[in-house]
Amino acid sequence: MNTLSRIVELSLAELICGFVRALTSVRATWIVPPRPRGARVYFANHASHADFTLIWASLPLAIRSKVRPVAARDYWESGILRPYLARKVFRAVLIDRGRLQRDHNPVEAMAAVLEAGEPLIVFPEGTRNTQDDLQPFKSGLFHLAERCPTVEFVPVWIENMARVMPKGSFVPIPLLCSVTYGPPIAFDGSSKQDFLEKARAALLALKPDDESREGNRK
Repeated sequence: MNTLSRIVELSLAELICGFVRALTSVRATWIVPPRPRGARVYFANHASHADFTLIWASLPLAIRSKVRPVAARDYWESGILRPYLARKVFRAVLIDRGRLQRDHNPVEAMAAVLEAGEPLIVFPEGTRNTQDDLQPFKSGLFHLAERCPTVEFVPVWIENMARVMPKGSFVPIPLLCSVTYGPPIAFDGSSKQDFLEKARAALLALKPDDESREGNRK
């Protein structure tokens, strides 16, 4: 890899992190220890294409330098700037939505990253959700847990990002955001439905109540 190119990419990553922190004054709460004991998947609610940058910016540098977001190829490979940011700056794992043939298996692509010692950020709802509740989780989280049963799955609740980047907006609005990292869950051999319900419940348990949300917005 060209050393100068990598320096530019790392510098851009830090600039983006600084911008996200300045825009959102993001506050991170760690119920789980920040430093993992092994491979780890951060799974979060999804309200904006910029959600992963908030998680990314709130992680300690030692983790942020390794963590890789999982993102939709059709969105991040369109245009001129997005492909560069996705591949070079964010080092995203780009997956083809709706293409689950053997030679286009996103679970294998994600498993390879975990086996290389790099954490992942995933959004099990599969698409942005502008509602106050979680959509049902897609089956990919279960298949990844089944494929990598020793991995920790850490629920991450992102609060207020939908108001920072409303759907259809290209200009972010400066607002206070928070990120809460909950206790990890592990695959215990349970059925797909049971595991996904457990994961969804673990994420919902981190959701602030209405009083806390009102305080965060002031």
